[in-house]
Amino acid sequence: MELILLVAVLGSPVPAVWGGEMVCGGVFDAADGTPIAGATVTSDTEVVQSNADGSFSVDSSDGRLKLRAPGYRRQETVAVASPQVRLIPFAPKALYLSSYGIASATLRNPALQLLEKTELNALVIDIKGDRGLLAHPSAIPLATEIGAQNPVVLKNAGPLIASLKEKGIYTIARIVVFKDDLLARAHPEYAIKRGTGEVWQDGEKLGWVDPHLPQVWDYNIAIAEEAARLGFDEIQFDYVRFPAVPGLLFSRENSRVNRVAAISGFLAAARQRLAPYNVFLAADIFGYVCWNSNDTGIGQQLEELAVHLDYLSPMLYPSGFSFGAGGYTNPMENPYEIISLSLEKARQRTGLAAVRFRPWLQAFRDYAFDRRHFGAAAIRAQTAASDEFGSNGWMLWNARNVYSGAGLNVVEIEARAQIEALPQQATPPL
Repeated sequence: MELILLVAVLGSPVPAVWGGEMVCGGVFDAADGTPIAGATVTSDTEVVQSNADGSFSVDSSDGRLKLRAPGYRRQETVAVASPQVRLIPFAPKALYLSSYGIASATLRNPALQLLEKTELNALVIDIKGDRGLLAHPSAIPLATEIGAQNPVVLKNAGPLIASLKEKGIYTIARIVVFKDDLLARAHPEYAIKRGTGEVWQDGEKLGWVDPHLPQVWDYNIAIAEEAARLGFDEIQFDYVRFPAVPGLLFSRENSRVNRVAAISGFLAAARQRLAPYNVFLAADIFGYVCWNSNDTGIGQQLEELAVHLDYLSPMLYPSGFSFGAGGYTNPMENPYEIISLSLEKARQRTGLAAVRFRPWLQAFRDYAFDRRHFGAAAIRAQTAASDEFGSNGWMLWNARNVYSGAGLNVVEIEARAQIEALPQQATPPL
């Protein structure tokens, strides 16, 4: 447990009221003692945000508090009179592993070795993958009904996540939302249709479900709740969008207003349902969403997304940009500039702090230009752009789950211990 309750008050005094119903305290940065504004403080009865001076007041019937803020580790504690809570700064630097990747020792062990030896400190793990399969044993009846439990790859998901957390690894649950072939096939009334009324399939022959439908929302949020109970630090929604294909039929008119309302509505509902778990909430967004003033035809309006998320995760793979993007003839020749410009565009559009962004970066062979391998120089150019921008870390994507240490900084065990173990006092056990 990394939360610190201070005997001495940091900064200006915070009024204290502790009578079993109201807790008043403050939230501070463990590194320098500065107050944290906008931290989320969750009790068993309500959720509040800390003020500009870090102070908060929250109703609580049991005195248990959960706290989080972008750029820090989440924390839990049993409150004492006037709790002065210090949050540990943290920037996840992650590798992606599919459910099969984390279940396979052949793929998992090399990834864990990289986390031990380099600046990497986090994993993104598929809980619901691109085809709609759930990796973990689920108690959701609909998952069993549609065959999403066949097979269950991570039968020991709970102990696995616990073992990763014991190593200090930050865990992110990736949940593919509206691309769901199993649900579309089992319930065609939920599926996106062609203009002729037939169930539509994408280029991989996979069906998608209608982002407007509350039944679809509820199913995916229930999966997110299970992931939170498994102990994941963060829920990351992917394919939280409409397909970029004209002429499709939905339960509502395919207008920009309706698309944005559907995506924002889903994220708002997810945030409300996930509040008791104190997990960070993120969503993957198209790289061009950072540049476009509209919803890019897929319901991802940057300003609207930011309201409901702790982190925005644009997919800034240079291979995903076209010739001339950002004024550069070949994005593959300018990975640093593509990442840097995209993040800066997003910051200007939203007015958000840089710490609210954590981009996906390319760690796979180019597929759109010259088929080049992304080696150490290209990896380092991307991570340097993200680091210099001030984002809350970054994530490396390789669908094959095969990574080298190319371009990554080596971190000695002693140095890592100094970074992650700030001076602290014991925290009351939950």
